[in-house]
Amino acid sequence: MFARRLVLVGLLAACASPPFVERPPPPEHDGIYGFANRCYTVDATPPGSTNTRWLAADPTGTTYAFNALAEAEGARFTMRPADLGTYLFYDAGGHYLVGEEGRLARQDDLLSDYLLLDDGYRSPAEWDLEVSPVDPERFRVRHRASGAWLTTGGLSDDEAAAAVVAFYPAEGCAEFPELTVDAEGAVEPRTWPDGDVFGFVETHSHLFTNFGFGGGGMFHGSPFHRLGVEHALPSCEPFHGREGRRDLIGYAFGGLDTLDTDRLIVAFTSRMAPEPVHATDGYPTFTDWPDPRRHATHQAQYYRWLERAWMSGMRLFVQHATTNSVLCETMRGLRVQDTRYDCSDMTAVEREIEETYALERYVDAQAGGPGRGFFHIVTSPAEARATIAEGRLAVILGVETSHLFDCLLTPNAEHPRCTEESVRAELDRIHGLGVRALFPVHKFDNAFSAGDGDRSVGQIGSFIDTGHWSNFVLDCPDVPTVFDRGDVVFAGLNMPREVYDSPAPNDLSDFARSPIAALSPYLDELRSGPLEGDYCQNAGLTPLGETLIREMMQRGMILEVDHLPRRSFARAYEMLVEADYPPVGSHGNTNRGLLYELGGVSKWNFGRCGVAARPGSMVDDLRDRVAEITARGGYPAEGFGFDLNGFARSPGPRFGPEAGCAEPQANPMRYPFESYAGDVTFTEPSLGERPVDFDTEGMIHIGLVAELIEDARNDGATDADLEPLFRSAEGYLRMWERAEARGEALRAGL
Repeated sequence: MFARRLVLVGLLAACASPPFVERPPPPEHDGIYGFANRCYTVDATPPGSTNTRWLAADPTGTTYAFNALAEAEGARFTMRPADLGTYLFYDAGGHYLVGEEGRLARQDDLLSDYLLLDDGYRSPAEWDLEVSPVDPERFRVRHRASGAWLTTGGLSDDEAAAAVVAFYPAEGCAEFPELTVDAEGAVEPRTWPDGDVFGFVETHSHLFTNFGFGGGGMFHGSPFHRLGVEHALPSCEPFHGREGRRDLIGYAFGGLDTLDTDRLIVAFTSRMAPEPVHATDGYPTFTDWPDPRRHATHQAQYYRWLERAWMSGMRLFVQHATTNSVLCETMRGLRVQDTRYDCSDMTAVEREIEETYALERYVDAQAGGPGRGFFHIVTSPAEARATIAEGRLAVILGVETSHLFDCLLTPNAEHPRCTEESVRAELDRIHGLGVRALFPVHKFDNAFSAGDGDRSVGQIGSFIDTGHWSNFVLDCPDVPTVFDRGDVVFAGLNMPREVYDSPAPNDLSDFARSPIAALSPYLDELRSGPLEGDYCQNAGLTPLGETLIREMMQRGMILEVDHLPRRSFARAYEMLVEADYPPVGSHGNTNRGLLYELGGVSKWNFGRCGVAARPGSMVDDLRDRVAEITARGGYPAEGFGFDLNGFARSPGPRFGPEAGCAEPQANPMRYPFESYAGDVTFTEPSLGERPVDFDTEGMIHIGLVAELIEDARNDGATDADLEPLFRSAEGYLRMWERAEARGEALRAGL
């Protein structure tokens, strides 16, 4: 009897024991980068065991566990790269695998560093893959936020307990949220018959303006986010407020053509625009933005749009880090918007450089590993040529900001006066970060030069920034200029001085804490009306500014000159001629052709209205430019300089109520159409759920440069007409090569 009971107990125990499931052979894979955007099931075993279980949701749908006995019962995950070797696990129901206090949670929505404005936040939905040290054909997984290891029971800090994990190709996954490129075909590497680089250059752009201005929400939307488009391009309402009324910078820039000082004062004192500014919804509906012509404070260069531009023939791209400390201090001081970090220009510049490298990794991760993506940062013309020869986009890093190296006209305790030694050290440091292009000055006066002469918001900003009255005079040198010309908007702020760097007569050091209180004593000056006439800055390059330019030339760097005011511009060209050095005029100033004589490059854009009696009239400016370049002995090519995300207006529409054409237009956009090279076919563009009509909206993001080019072809521009555009990457590289060669000669004293 006792023996029978023992047998029965044994049988019951055997029935209660979990079944042993032998794990399958490891599936073939391409390493930790090879799972990008594909569908998988996941199994795991404890170290030293082959008894496996598949990851599945529990019956409540709130957590996951390794408890499925068969692969068919396992959850299906799209493995979406967040970085190289780091993944999001997105299941068939649109939920994420999230590490939460040692357990594996199943969540619909994710928080992010951007939504929280917390620069230290790491998403609990990110997982790092490593090859398992106990099984080189399988993996172990680490929770990025906590550093804990994935085990068969959840998460553990014990590295030795890390589960041995495999990923099995599957079907039935949900598509991860993303924007489409609306183009088909593979970009084929190509050159011109003479061996020159094929493709066009975008000479002036700003991908990461969202990380300028303290990294808050003043400029909304990012070229990418580790957690995807829902976090890169979400609604801007948390930052710009209902109906966009707290987007005061967008409101101010949107009204620059008809600047009303009293309306701006009311808006800034009430911390809200008096009327709706824009609809706030982003992905997937995008009612009002992107649209740089009307809403300049929103992202226009998401990486999929950039990819579409690359597919249209863009092969070289100059990415300038940009920011503005006064705009940052204004928004933060008014408590309209918060920031992630301080308002210093160089804090933002270095963050934007860092994020550009992060974008390179992200694009590579989506393509399956390092070097596989279309986007590659280059630090020499030779590297750029090699990158383009592979059919990829070569990206040059630059800086366009007022406080380059924090060299202020009016130093303070945080930023002491710059010296020749400190400038040389900063040049070496930023060169080491990969930066090759610099503007010596932007909107505000600095230690290198007077500011570019901006007459409106820039005039106020420079007054706040330096404590100096404006310094505009009518006695101006006869040199062409982009910014330093025309009427002075605020006559009461203009009190010219003889000594540029004399002590500042006004103390606005409290502006960052209390903008309204700091400016209140100057309301009469701000309401004083304009000064009419062709005014210019009364100051030029400082000795330190000449040192900066000389040191840049000796390093063979790309010298951007178009934000120099007239006197600085004239002196800079004297130095350039003496050194036989090529400048860049990426805002379009060729100095009456002297830029081309020196081997420099500028930019142009299509005319936006066709002329019925003259087919191909949209490329008239390009024909004129090429004729000028050829007459000056230059390489016959010229690229774009859209200045997207730099508060510049993008090319507008030819049709509809916002068109500005004098006569009715013909030849609207037709789809599908082929790229200039013929290797890509473009279809109707969309923004998530919203169709885009280029004819009536214009180039609302960088990806629609494909339509901009096709629009000119529809107007009658021939392939021969457009050849100088598609040789412009070659032209830019020749300028860069000449700069490097002259730098080497200058260092040698030649």
